[in-house]
Amino acid sequence: MPYLIDGHNLIPKLGLRLDSIDDEMELIAILQEFARLERRQIEVFFDGAPTDRAGTRKYGTVTAHFVRQGDTADNAIRKRLKKLGKSARNWTVVSSDRQVQAEAHAVHAEVA
Repeated sequence: MPYLIDGHNLIPKLGLRLDSIDDEMELIAILQEFARLERRQIEVFFDGAPTDRAGTRKYGTVTAHFVRQGDTADNAIRKRLKKLGKSARNWTVVSSDRQVQAEAHAVHAEVA
């Protein structure tokens, strides 16, 4: 089952520091290893990206979405769930946001 992950929610749970300059890349490296070992597709969302750094980048089987300032990873995950349509039930959503969790449950996605 593939994953949609709010990266800034997961970073402190793994013992990484949100105030570290490389926190996002450190998480991506951990997710790459997990994706390789578990043979999983992962999409991770980070909000607060400056306009010149916003966008989507592929790191092997990990797709990182750097959401521009003024928008949130939560909104981006909700949009992604909507875009997935019925196939959203095949995904696991990792987010601490209750609204994202509720919307994931509504489309029958797993929530972790």
